[in-house]
Amino acid sequence: MKKDSQDEEAARDASESEPARPPGDEPEWVVLKFGGTSVSSLERWRTIAATVRDRLADGRRLVIVCSALSQVSNRLETLLDAAGEGRDVSAGLAGLRQVHEELARDMGLDAGALIGETLGELEQILEGIRLTEEVTPRLRARILSAGELMSTRLGAAWLAREGVPTAWQDARELLEAIADPHLAPERQYLSATCDHRFDPELDRRLRALPEPVALTQGFVARLPGGDTVLLGRGGSDTAAAYLAGKLSAERLEIWTDVPGMFTANPHRVPDARLLLQLGYEEAGELASKGAKVLHPRSIDAAQAEEIPVHVRCTPDPELIGTVISASAVAEAGVKAVSERKGIVLVSMDVDGDWQGVGVIADIAACFKAHGLSIDLLASSQTNLTVALDPRANYLEDEVLEPLLADLAEISDPRVIRPAAAVSLVGSGIRAILHQWASALELFEEEEVYLVAQSANDLSLTLVVNESSADRLVCRIHGRLFPDQVSATSFGPTWEALVAPAAAGSA
Repeated sequence: MKKDSQDEEAARDASESEPARPPGDEPEWVVLKFGGTSVSSLERWRTIAATVRDRLADGRRLVIVCSALSQVSNRLETLLDAAGEGRDVSAGLAGLRQVHEELARDMGLDAGALIGETLGELEQILEGIRLTEEVTPRLRARILSAGELMSTRLGAAWLAREGVPTAWQDARELLEAIADPHLAPERQYLSATCDHRFDPELDRRLRALPEPVALTQGFVARLPGGDTVLLGRGGSDTAAAYLAGKLSAERLEIWTDVPGMFTANPHRVPDARLLLQLGYEEAGELASKGAKVLHPRSIDAAQAEEIPVHVRCTPDPELIGTVISASAVAEAGVKAVSERKGIVLVSMDVDGDWQGVGVIADIAACFKAHGLSIDLLASSQTNLTVALDPRANYLEDEVLEPLLADLAEISDPRVIRPAAAVSLVGSGIRAILHQWASALELFEEEEVYLVAQSANDLSLTLVVNESSADRLVCRIHGRLFPDQVSATSFGPTWEALVAPAAAGSA
């Protein structure tokens, strides 16, 4: 009896610690994320409207997460750099205004009424930066958030005018970043992290909206004190995944300009095949190794709450796409060849036996002290070589030079760049290395700086000169992916998918 009462008490405690899921008769949430190219024209917004109507007809409630218009975030970065150098930015602001006004005109909207306030605030902040020639991470986050705020203001107004019941929502009221006083301001403000667990209060708030569609921004959140923060470049995917988790969504749909994840970059390898299904681990590894369709952090957040991720194509919404889920069939073998350019290597020679106690810790501490995260590592008796990924690090000379000065007290360091990481991604990598002989032969005439096999058995990476990467990926793909492949995971080639669309538009 005592054990039964203990079990009942433990079960009660567990149920109290877990937030209650919504009742079964409530409409399921679907979160849809649309990237920059998917929100930059009236034609794409018509596709969004049709997609939303379909989901509403299926009895779903929706959260739409939108990026800034294509290239707007880059334009804002350019304006920040110019203002930080004391240069006039009026021409750049005028160009930014024109891009949004042209879309608003196509939509039949009044741009001034919808985004004039945001543009005015941008002008004031940039003028202050120009006068002081100082850009803090806090100001950078405020400036870069403006692109999403403007695109969503236009999109929500147009959808409502078209009869799609839509309520605009400020993402800073939906996502609160985790405050960490130990993080550098750059990390805290420009690459923030949010909680992804189910939030019954957020679920109730959004269900109480007068409209069944909430449209909000990707990339943007707030600190507990209210400051605007960003989720890192590519953070719109992550914002959508956070919201899907917090709402216990039925699924997350990522709408982009390609129909899914492929066995290689289809823009460089036309015979790359569509990956019909992937497990979270495989998809996350592929994203971290260079596939740009999804941000790795978005997959982590979706996996934590077991939210299926559907990658769909805005230009051709009928295409089947890629489904990432816990139920994907795990098949041993290579699923893709990917590349990451811009890799910076730091090679450190150490006199004598560097494997003495604490040497690796001392070297790692140097990178930590300069806010740098090591991506790959390889060692020999007298050398330690590490790879730094620019997506996770600020790798300008003003960062690397003081790092090298500190490393020089422990080793003889040198920087090697530009380099590229070429990765073979799949499942059960160790068990099938013998099958790759013909592909690995292609590296015979290359200078390979580093080889790393992932501890999770999902990838093998070779770092080479950047100028060799594209050619190697094409040739490796040709060796590893013949015409006859398993129908379970692999779909049509990129050529087969785009040819009918091209013929239809001719």
